[in-house]
Amino acid sequence: MIKRSEISEQCREVLPLLKHITTISFSPTGQTEQLVHAFGQVLAGRFQAEGVTLEHTSFTLPEGQKELRSYGPDTLVVFGTPTYAGRIPNKALPFVQQLFAGDPDKKTPAVALVTFGNRAYDSSLTELRDELEKKDFRVFAGGAFACAHAFAAIGEEHPTAEDKEAFKALVDAVEKALRSGKPLETVVINENAPVAPYYIPKGEDGQPAKFLKAKPKTDLTKCDHCGKCATVCPMGSINPDNTDEVPGICIKCQACIKYCPKGAKYFDDPRFLSHKAMLEKNYKRTAKSDIFIESLVSGH
Repeated sequence: MIKRSEISEQCREVLPLLKHITTISFSPTGQTEQLVHAFGQVLAGRFQAEGVTLEHTSFTLPEGQKELRSYGPDTLVVFGTPTYAGRIPNKALPFVQQLFAGDPDKKTPAVALVTFGNRAYDSSLTELRDELEKKDFRVFAGGAFACAHAFAAIGEEHPTAEDKEAFKALVDAVEKALRSGKPLETVVINENAPVAPYYIPKGEDGQPAKFLKAKPKTDLTKCDHCGKCATVCPMGSINPDNTDEVPGICIKCQACIKYCPKGAKYFDDPRFLSHKAMLEKNYKRTAKSDIFIESLVSGH
């Protein structure tokens, strides 16, 4: 019988020398981008003496959703998305699948990060890991970090001391893995449970709240027609010539509301507002951030 240690030694390949760290994010309201940027910056600081470079890239806006980007095995990719209905945002998923590629031979090392608005991350982190692995990335670590909800008044206490401890622990583990020279293994997330169906939003009455067609409205007594809302819409769905019109798809990301300098954007769909009220009633507790690291590093 061959022992696992013997198999590991037979298959051992020294990792390519790390030369670059690249952070990639889809982040309509900025929280996911802030997380991946911070992770990249802290880690790059740990490798400053080795001359490792740091680069940030985004596919949040339409101009970043066109060009294919490939990364070699000497680049660490820190990839982040928010959680929508327990998954990768469905309109961002095709970009994850089509715009990014790792090295098909040696695999490009990657860390998967998701944010979630104090309810739950459900399958979003698992789905992100799986999609990146399909594109020749080796996802050896991941984290799901709780944050303030995009439209419900919950989670505003994040980042907590516990969140910060989880963040540091994950950075430490990633650094250790990269310095070990050992082959990286795909991280196990929640016992590798399969990706579940999308979470079905509920209203205050506990029944499904269907608001897919809800779109932001404009308070014309406040709007000065600056066009900011159109420039920050990740779907390019707001008419820049008449920002009261939203002819395209709305993913309820809240970017137009967050970045409107006059506070002129709002939602009035009763089903959307009922779901918001349900979240504020049932998810006031402080959600826990989770981190996952591959077995060679964690010893689990």
